[in-house]
Amino acid sequence: MPLQDHLPPLNREFVAHFGEMGSRWGINRTVGQIYALLYISNEPLCADQIAETLEFSRSNVSMGLKELQAWRLVRLRHFAGDRREFFEAPADVWEIFRVLAEERRRREIEPTLSMLRTALLETPTTDAERHAQQRMREMHDLIDRLMTWFDDVQKLAPETALQLMGMGATVTRVLELKDRLTGKAPAARHEKKNAA
Repeated sequence: MPLQDHLPPLNREFVAHFGEMGSRWGINRTVGQIYALLYISNEPLCADQIAETLEFSRSNVSMGLKELQAWRLVRLRHFAGDRREFFEAPADVWEIFRVLAEERRRREIEPTLSMLRTALLETPTTDAERHAQQRMREMHDLIDRLMTWFDDVQKLAPETALQLMGMGATVTRVLELKDRLTGKAPAARHEKKNAA
């Protein structure tokens, strides 16, 4: 039975899109589609239901579910009287974003910060190394500051974080007002004046 017979058009479009986007996010198409199906499903699904709906082999579904569990993007559920394992995606979108961000940080950002910290402890012996180390320091400082900000945002209640995100350019205007009141010009304006 073709995929279009298993899912309504809107659901099918969402699942297909997540499959295509999967490779851009560092996961394969199968994993993206499994996640999308679980995300929009109104009830937990077992591996056989996922395999039948998406027309994937049971082994591909099993591997995909293991990967999603490793990312903490799906939860395992059991039901009384049923020996099968069922899976569901967290319902809270903010929790999904938080988990994804934490996993990406652990897998990608922390190893980079660790490498940069080690490089910054080295004593440069040439001008090229001094230049490279200065660039690494700038990168380290920016990433470290972003991670501190991220940690602060993670501590906010979801409603507060969403409100903060909705402020957009208002935050910039508040910072500009603060600079005017304190007599400090932002660094970007300083650089423009110096270049002129």
